[in-house]
Amino acid sequence: MKGSKNLKLFFLKNMAFVLFAVVFIIFGFLCNNWFTITNFENIARQSSYIGILAAGMTFVLLTGGVDLSVGANMFLSASICGLLIVKGWPIWAAILICLLVGFLYGCFNAFFIVKIKVLPFIVTLATLMAGRGLTLVITKSEAVSMPASLVSGVGSGRLFGILPYPILIFLLVAVAASIFLKFVPLGRQIYAVGKDSEGAKKAGINVNWVLAFVYILNGVLAALAAIVSVTQIGNVTSGFGFGDEFSAISASILGGTSMMGGIGTVFPGAVIGVFLIQMVQAGLVYLQVDLYLQPIISALIILFAVFLDSVRTRYIIKLEHRNIRTEEQVQKTQKSFTLRDIFDRHR
Repeated sequence: MKGSKNLKLFFLKNMAFVLFAVVFIIFGFLCNNWFTITNFENIARQSSYIGILAAGMTFVLLTGGVDLSVGANMFLSASICGLLIVKGWPIWAAILICLLVGFLYGCFNAFFIVKIKVLPFIVTLATLMAGRGLTLVITKSEAVSMPASLVSGVGSGRLFGILPYPILIFLLVAVAASIFLKFVPLGRQIYAVGKDSEGAKKAGINVNWVLAFVYILNGVLAALAAIVSVTQIGNVTSGFGFGDEFSAISASILGGTSMMGGIGTVFPGAVIGVFLIQMVQAGLVYLQVDLYLQPIISALIILFAVFLDSVRTRYIIKLEHRNIRTEEQVQKTQKSFTLRDIFDRHR
């Protein structure tokens, strides 16, 4: 019985790997040329900027919050970066300003969430609309083109002629985020705040600082994701970043992050979730599914991710609680036998 419970618990905690393997094998049978290096590289390249978004979103979700404004953040920061380059700014300076815009965007969200105490959903929904509106005013609804040197250097370039730079940046962010959450005290505090914010306060954790940090970091990573994305497509249009926040949220949840907070990882969790979503989208293209049906399927994936999260979290808590009760009963039984033996010896 105990072995069966442990097996169920292991399956629920590693469901992302199981889903990934199942989907991978199914598309392998249905699609021609699926098992090729080119296909794997294309999926990884397409996953790069969503993966960076999902890494930042995981930090936010771990605290029990949410950020719906990352797509608008990408749109604003990338547009400002492109406009500065057009005006003659050096590329490196324009990229720094792009990251600064993401930083300020995150600070704006953090201020209203932490200081004014407005719900994260409401704040980020408002900044989503405000950010897109502001960008349309700045760009006058016109596309902003990126220089060919930036596109060929970062978007199409490779490290040592082997590893594409977008994939490299994604992997560096994922590894750095995972190390931070696991080994840095602030990373462990993020988990503590997500599990029990009141308990974290009693333990001496500055909850407000932790919440502000995750939203600011998410803002910076959204700007970085904008750079990685725009170097691959070459320009910023009015639809840039639209809906990417939902892809990031669903990827993080599919990777095992709970929307209730306190549970989840960037690597391998969110990384597997990103690859899973991009693999489904690539498979739909291989199968020549109607272009108008693909958004519907993507929406179903997001719905499935939220449903999976609610079911998985509930059963994990239930199974862990049962295991704890079982271990306590065994310890009590062992202790009672020991006391009985001592009593019998002294009779």
